[in-house]
Amino acid sequence: MDRVFEEVLRAGIEALALPVDDAAVARLVLFAERLVTWNRKVNLTAITEPREMAEKHFLDSLVLLPALVGRATLLDVGSGAGLPGMAVACARPDLEVTCCDSVGKKVAFVKATAIELGVKVRGVSVRAAGDPARDGLPVCQAVVSRALSDPERWVELGAPYLAPGGLLLAMLGKGMEREHLEALGRARGLALLGVDQFELPFSRAARSVVRWERRS
Repeated sequence: MDRVFEEVLRAGIEALALPVDDAAVARLVLFAERLVTWNRKVNLTAITEPREMAEKHFLDSLVLLPALVGRATLLDVGSGAGLPGMAVACARPDLEVTCCDSVGKKVAFVKATAIELGVKVRGVSVRAAGDPARDGLPVCQAVVSRALSDPERWVELGAPYLAPGGLLLAMLGKGMEREHLEALGRARGLALLGVDQFELPFSRAARSVVRWERRS
């Protein structure tokens, strides 16, 4: 991986004040290297330029870390090449992560890379349908999807995978009215905890992470 990738990654981690140590950065760089290598044969990502990859894939995934403090398990629905799940696991090797995707080749990449990185990431080839038992997916303390950015669809799909007290996370390009987000959660027995708004440090692209908690 180009040295530029690591430089941009480290600068972004500092700018966003993310809890990522040197060992985690080393894992993230190796993850990026494997992503680029596999991408030459398997269509994993359209973003391959080092600066853009560091910011729009990796930093955009790592912003979940503050929300995941105290959580031991994470389900990443529609994870593709393992974003955000694999990236988060690189920074939180104690976290047990399940990445699911309907494309078998992407899941194969996640599985192979998880073994090489030594992180607790399990890949499952399935299209999540909101039924954990039928899907073969776990009920987790935190559930996220970077692929599904429509809050209305995501809350309905993601809520069944939440353990009691579990955290449902939505990754949005921009914020939405708090009242609307509260109503979406309430319909599924979730309480809105907060909406964390920020900008990516180099492109200044707007981002927000919505947090709901299961109360029933």
